[in-house]
Amino acid sequence: MSRLTITLSEARYRALKEAAVQRDKTIGQLIDESLDFYGIKSREDARDLVRRARERSRLPDDQALAMAQEHVRAVRRKA
Repeated sequence: MSRLTITLSEARYRALKEAAVQRDKTIGQLIDESLDFYGIKSREDARDLVRRARERSRLPDDQALAMAQEHVRAVRRKA
């Protein structure tokens, strides 16, 4: 697992810490969930999404990939 250092205002850090406690999660877990919400995935996760979409729909690879890409775009537009 990789580590990342970010700089936050004291107020933002306190808010993040409080949100983590309220949800019984770590700050890292909250950030990881937020990245998922924004559709930020590793190539491996994206390939897995395409594989699952293809299995469920029995679409050809190119159509399954297009479906997965549109899903990611839709999630990012909501943000």
